[in-house]
Amino acid sequence: MAVGGFGGVDGPVSSFNGKITASVVITCIVAASSGLIFGYDIGISGGVTTMQPFLQKFFPSVLRKAAEAKTNIYCVYDSQVLTSFTSSLYIAGLAASLVASRLTAAIGRRNTMVLGGLTFLAGAAINGGAANIAMLIFGRILLGFGVGFTNQATPVYLSEVAPPRWRGAFNTGFQFFIGIGVVAANCINYGTAKRSWGWRLSLGLAVVPAAIMTIGALLISDTPSSLIERGKVEQARHSLRKVRGKDCDVEAELAELKKASDVANEAKREPFVTIFERQYRPHLVMSIAIPFFQQLTGINIIAFYAPVLFQSVGFGNDSALIAAIILGLVNLASILVSTGVVDRFGRRFLFLEGGIQMFVCQVGVAVLLAVTTGVSGTKEISKGYAILVLVLMCIYAAGFGWSWGPLSWLIPSEIFPIKIRSTGQSISVAVNFATTFVLSQTFLTMLCHFKYGTFLFYAAWIASMTIFVALFLPETKGIPLDSMNSVWEKHWYWRRFVSG
Repeated sequence: MAVGGFGGVDGPVSSFNGKITASVVITCIVAASSGLIFGYDIGISGGVTTMQPFLQKFFPSVLRKAAEAKTNIYCVYDSQVLTSFTSSLYIAGLAASLVASRLTAAIGRRNTMVLGGLTFLAGAAINGGAANIAMLIFGRILLGFGVGFTNQATPVYLSEVAPPRWRGAFNTGFQFFIGIGVVAANCINYGTAKRSWGWRLSLGLAVVPAAIMTIGALLISDTPSSLIERGKVEQARHSLRKVRGKDCDVEAELAELKKASDVANEAKREPFVTIFERQYRPHLVMSIAIPFFQQLTGINIIAFYAPVLFQSVGFGNDSALIAAIILGLVNLASILVSTGVVDRFGRRFLFLEGGIQMFVCQVGVAVLLAVTTGVSGTKEISKGYAILVLVLMCIYAAGFGWSWGPLSWLIPSEIFPIKIRSTGQSISVAVNFATTFVLSQTFLTMLCHFKYGTFLFYAAWIASMTIFVALFLPETKGIPLDSMNSVWEKHWYWRRFVSG
């Protein structure tokens, strides 16, 4: 079914048995739990940077600035060293995601997830025991490699294992576990904030989600596509039978996967060269634009710095952490909405509705802060208005949670043919990390100088990305991965690039 606008196209529906089995549900839940480590890190980073003992040990200049009476509300946490702590993970993640392309082709999706979990576990242990900034940053770099590997492998794993008809719902599980990680981290931050060693516990407990997802990944088999790609046809048949059901004839689907793999092997071209060919222009544009735009919704920045942000607009330390937890829970609930409707109404509908909702909320927050804190940001904001900011942020988080949150992982993982799927996902994750790095390095400075204009900055980007989706993103729901080329052939703009 086409979903309105210039980008809606009709495509083939799956000819294979796409029923949901207990095995595919369990496999996808276990794989999606890889999102826990990324979510936990996003939540924990913002929380520990508001803890006095943590700032006293590593970033005393922030506390000195906070003590200055004349500092306006937007500039208290503007410290390049502090942002380096948060953003060092993203440079490491960027490097890891590019390496992960070859890694997943060589050792498979599942083993890449295991490697990511183990690397993250080591980084969490180092961070928990950090004695100086060097240890802290080194631990963050290991965490970055961990999330780089898992963020590259997991969405592709989910798209390859899930039945085509329900691929969107299963893939949103990754974002759902990211949301669980964020909420768990915020709750832990709230519980540990009052203790002098609380930051160590918050950072060190990252070993728990890492252990959960690593053990889980060891218990599932690799995807049929990945096994065929590595010449393990018999294992692929067993894996496919396991997820599709023992009474299901998997030979037709297996033959299609093998055919796609043979075509890819015959080409014997370097995937990073192939992806730049004219026929893959729409795929490449989407693999760059979707993650780039996802970060320019401003969500990760707000998630990192939610406690800092809420403190800045008038909440006390405890209240700021509670507000961050509320924001996380709203995001979590909205991802469940996406899971329920993404394969019914389609990807485009959720992108467009979520975009409009986020735009309205960002403009609302900007206007509210401009009116209540003044142009300079030196006026105190009342409790009532601070709560209104939180309400607008929650509506914004809900819009993100059922649109750009889960769909930004889903779209790049489902649009590529097998020969460039790992490469395309690597580029997508690398762009995500690169954009996050730049934004996390600059957000607190931007907040200090742009003040309420920061939210207008993100609103303008949200308007741009919503128009982009309306014009250039075709509908991909229900279409088998190996038939995805048809959506580009029928698109009003992209058909000129795609060979029939």
